[in-house]
Amino acid sequence: MLLLHLTPFVRGRSSSDTLVMLCWLFLAGFTCIGGSEHVATATLPASFNDLLPHFLIEPDDEYIVKNKPVTLTCRSTPATQIYFKCNGEWVHQDDHLIERTVDPATALPIMQVKIDISRQQVEKIFGLDDYWCHCVAWSTTGTQKSQKAYVRIAYLRKNFEEEPIGKEVALDQEVLLRCHPPEGVPPAEVEWQRNEDVIDPVTDPNFLVTADHNLIIKQARLADTANYTCVAKNIVARRKSSSATVLVYVNGGWSTWTTWSACSAVCGRGWQRRSRSCTNPTPLNGGVACDGQNVQKSACTATCPVDGGWSEWSKWSACGADCSMWRSRECTQPSPGTGGKDCQGIDLQSLNCTSQQCPQTASGVEDVALYVGIVAVALCLTLLLIVVVLVYRRKKEGLDADVADSSILTTGFQPMGIKPSKPENSHLLTIQPDLTTTTTSYQGTLRSRHDGTNHTGTAKFSLTNGPLLDPLPNGSHHTLHNGKLTTDPAEFMTRLSSQTYFKTLPHDVTNTSYGTFNFLGGRLTIPNTGISLLIPPEAIPRGKIYEIYLTAQRKEDLRLPLAGCQTLLSPIVSCGPPGVVLTRPVILSMDHCSDACPENWAVRLKKQNYEGVWEDVLMIGEELFSEPYYCQLEAETCRVFSEQLGRFSLVGESLNMAAAKRLRLVLFSDAYCSTLEYNIRVYCMDDTQDVFKEVMQMERQLGGRLIDEPHVLLFKDSYHNLRLSIHDMPQAHWRSKLLAGYQEIPFYHIWNGSQRYLHCTFTLERLSLSTCELTCQLCVWQVEGEGQSFSLDFNIAKDSRVLDSEFLLMETNPNGMALAGPSAFQIPYLIRQKICSSLDTPCPNGADWRLLAQRLKLDRHMSFFASKPSPTSVILDLWEAQHFHSGNLNQLATVMADIGKQEAMIFLVSDGEC
Repeated sequence: MLLLHLTPFVRGRSSSDTLVMLCWLFLAGFTCIGGSEHVATATLPASFNDLLPHFLIEPDDEYIVKNKPVTLTCRSTPATQIYFKCNGEWVHQDDHLIERTVDPATALPIMQVKIDISRQQVEKIFGLDDYWCHCVAWSTTGTQKSQKAYVRIAYLRKNFEEEPIGKEVALDQEVLLRCHPPEGVPPAEVEWQRNEDVIDPVTDPNFLVTADHNLIIKQARLADTANYTCVAKNIVARRKSSSATVLVYVNGGWSTWTTWSACSAVCGRGWQRRSRSCTNPTPLNGGVACDGQNVQKSACTATCPVDGGWSEWSKWSACGADCSMWRSRECTQPSPGTGGKDCQGIDLQSLNCTSQQCPQTASGVEDVALYVGIVAVALCLTLLLIVVVLVYRRKKEGLDADVADSSILTTGFQPMGIKPSKPENSHLLTIQPDLTTTTTSYQGTLRSRHDGTNHTGTAKFSLTNGPLLDPLPNGSHHTLHNGKLTTDPAEFMTRLSSQTYFKTLPHDVTNTSYGTFNFLGGRLTIPNTGISLLIPPEAIPRGKIYEIYLTAQRKEDLRLPLAGCQTLLSPIVSCGPPGVVLTRPVILSMDHCSDACPENWAVRLKKQNYEGVWEDVLMIGEELFSEPYYCQLEAETCRVFSEQLGRFSLVGESLNMAAAKRLRLVLFSDAYCSTLEYNIRVYCMDDTQDVFKEVMQMERQLGGRLIDEPHVLLFKDSYHNLRLSIHDMPQAHWRSKLLAGYQEIPFYHIWNGSQRYLHCTFTLERLSLSTCELTCQLCVWQVEGEGQSFSLDFNIAKDSRVLDSEFLLMETNPNGMALAGPSAFQIPYLIRQKICSSLDTPCPNGADWRLLAQRLKLDRHMSFFASKPSPTSVILDLWEAQHFHSGNLNQLATVMADIGKQEAMIFLVSDGEC
């Protein structure tokens, strides 16, 4: 074999010369061996002569990452030479890496050539076509060209051309999230992530990634509420878009209605209700709440239970052989029904026959025993009658001693010298007042005339009627001064709370009044609360002395159970001690907060028994005059007539959604403000004086000030909440720190809540300490109901006074909280007695107590007055309770004159004389 060394290709030689030289070498039968050495064989296998080279490996597209070069590979068989050509130019021989092998199966030569392409080579053709290369293979038969391989510089820009945007969608709605990845070479691949987890549409077919890289959620589920991220990546980098929050919300849906409740009335007309809840489905993630009412009411009529009644007794049977006869009756008039009671008593009665009727008569000791029993009973009745007469005479002597000084009963009232027109009534003008009397109160030792003294001269004082307080100690005289004991109020409260029944009484002396009273009666008042107790004359039995208290309970201290549509309309008031004997009803006055529309309410008077259970003792409008309770419901006050002392409250049950209770809206703010923040407190309370007094006292302790007149809002039983908002503030100087548009107080907190008052605070912020003028609009309204608006315009730095007597009525003198005897009434005792004796007697022309009730606009209670032994005295008691502070005796005298009773002349006195 002949070895021939050839010189390398010379750079710069033309391509045509190179091609001619290569062709010559091939025709001469040379073969190249090694990198730059070319070995020619003398002869080639005959099988080479007819084969064109074909490529086993062709160069592929490559990407240059950063500054790292790429390698292009070309392999062909049978091939004698392989060279790369890039962008139309041959790559220099020295840049080729050549490997030669032989295919063991075919014995054909295999040639592989590699070249490296750097970033600088590619960047040199910037602005032209892409950088490309292909290889050319030679054999003895001819040449072949490979495919073009493009070499590009890889990159991925940072910013997405379009990022996904968050959405709020309803349940089962389709969601489309768009994503256009950043520009890059090679083009970026896109994947989606949900809360950093890769979404695989294969495992969860509810997701679909489109060809243009958008994500589709076919039906939004609650679990699809998440943060979604579009991720773009190629061989250079990985980019993440900003997260898009998808919130899947659920609009509320009503459940089915419950069955109607049982009728609220046991007998007669009542109400039943049914309800539904917004749980089908429950609103979630800001979904719309259910529209409509969750409670419905309907009128119902309950069948009244019928108690059984006995029929008339049958005739007596004939006298039997056993000397007895029988008669019977049946429980059929009427028969018990609808849960009514069976008849009480026996249905069969027997009686011994007389001797004439008895077939077998026999006399014995039975007749003698009968006569002896009759005589014994007669003797017992005679002795009992004698005892009653003696007791009555002894008590009458004591009564005469109690009213020995008649000047007490006519103090300060002097009849004018007006001659009566009717001689028959002239005796009414013979009452001579004691002109030497200068005091207007009853002073004296409280003991009965008939109570004796011991040998040492010490008076015996005894209280034995009912479960009263501990008796006053022996050897001490307690004197009344306008009904007030001279003992310390705190000592009285401590002694009172030590009794078993009084454990729940509050120790707040400011809300308690007490005093000692006898048959002349008196009055207890809790200042600034509208609560008072009138004890009429003769209500306490003569010879008895009671120590009586009156207190206003705090609602949170004593929870009163409320059910359904019930709401508390008045304060809880205690008067006692319970169990004392009263011969006439006392009058308890207290405020209420109903809208005074009786057709919308079922109002009940509740009383707590000794076991602590609240009982219904009266239904307003359905009073029974035989019961010991009666109630007069005025526009803002109720007057309770009661023959028993105890703990009372007024509870209302709404009969329809038009029923409303009055709320008093009161605004307070800080009296001193040295910071940028400024608070406005809005109180919503029952429109009764006792609650208003409590709030005013609390704000006075906090150093607050009243910034506007209170407003009254009618709050209806519509199950809608109360909303409060503030508007129209000067934005250049003030801003509200409230995040929401309004504050809200739930309906049941107002209607059935245990708190006496509720409040919301609006925190405002001024942008400068020099800002002092504040103007705004504060609105309070019930959803789909009535509203009130406060227009505020004031200087927060001026009038910075805490609540004082100008805003809060000062507590009256404690000595005026209890009045005993004549000082507690406007009508003198003896004059009152004369009026009663004159008007109680019915007159044919109607000039009696009925005309008095009509002129005083009390005729709607005519049946109640008629049920009393002295209707006139009850009418005058009610007039005293209504007009204690505002009563005008001259007006009452005018009414009496219109009736035609000359007793009215005794009232015509000047104010100074009264």
